[in-house]
Amino acid sequence: MTLLPDFRLETHFSRWEFQARHHMTASDAETMTMAELLSLAGPEDREAWDRLALGYTQTWGAPSLRDIIADTYDGLSAADILTFAGAEEGLYCAMLALLGPGDHAVVTVPNYQSMETMPVAISGQVTGVALRPENRWQPDPDDLRAALRPETKVVAVNFPNNPTGVIADQAVFRQIVDLCAHRGIHLFSDEVYRGLERDAARRLPQAAELYERGVSLNVMSKAYGLPGLRIGWIASRDHALLARMEKMKHYLSICNAAPSEVLAGIALKGRETILDRNRALCAENLEKLGAFFAAYPDLYDWSAPDGGCVAFARYKGADGVEEHCRRLVEEKGVLLLPASLYLSDLLPVPMDRFRVGFGRRNIEPGLAAWRDYLDGR
Repeated sequence: MTLLPDFRLETHFSRWEFQARHHMTASDAETMTMAELLSLAGPEDREAWDRLALGYTQTWGAPSLRDIIADTYDGLSAADILTFAGAEEGLYCAMLALLGPGDHAVVTVPNYQSMETMPVAISGQVTGVALRPENRWQPDPDDLRAALRPETKVVAVNFPNNPTGVIADQAVFRQIVDLCAHRGIHLFSDEVYRGLERDAARRLPQAAELYERGVSLNVMSKAYGLPGLRIGWIASRDHALLARMEKMKHYLSICNAAPSEVLAGIALKGRETILDRNRALCAENLEKLGAFFAAYPDLYDWSAPDGGCVAFARYKGADGVEEHCRRLVEEKGVLLLPASLYLSDLLPVPMDRFRVGFGRRNIEPGLAAWRDYLDGR
């Protein structure tokens, strides 16, 4: 595998995430304090927390945690779950396990950068399938069908999508699954925002539930708002694939942090409480964002996303989105992500877009600073 390119988004965050006064592009939902999370614990979990010893844990993850994670899927068991130190480690191991030199991958564009750069670095043969704004950012199954080759080993998708917030229509997603199943191709499905749909009827089934070569990625960071736990997982009924990934984990985190495993189990048992709270917060913030953008129709095109807690709004100003985002953060401390951070080597990405987040509390000060900048121009 060649050297990986600079991770543009994370490099940008390294510069600004903890310096900007108003983080208006956060990709995670509102987090919780330890006290808030522990208040969800039943007597057994509280005792497990109080008696916790800080030793090594099992590479696959604690059996009790894997049982709880399996309960979030229909028809899966703990044997179908492999945990990781966050979603990025899971994605990294999955792509290394799924692909080799000469293999071919298909990925949706735009997407989280490593879902493209990992396959490119491993196999050198990757085809993008465009999510187009004129098609409501929906994937086109005909585009996917045309992208497949005899050597295609994996199709990678992400719904609700980062950065667009789109959820594939149910029929479209089923067509994607059927295309993969017909050819025996693994379907890698990044599902880290599942549970934050605006309309519960849009919630997609999880790939691992639908197909024996479905590979579902999830994490405590995004929809649950608990990135500090650093607990992610892959669910799949392909046990040989999971075994290959487990061997790669030996060279990376080796195992998860024991406190994080206990806390993640508590959160997942209380997931409905957490997700209900986060969905309500996203809905409230979307109303505020909608009113904000409606006040500046000459500068922004905006439509609420299907799910998740990020969206890809359009900037129409003559200065361009890169300059707009740069001046906002430098002059008013308002952090947004310009489209250049979602550049793809596979397909063009609209360069008049920026990512805005709406999953956290207290967005009003950020909107006020943003408004002050616009009104003072």
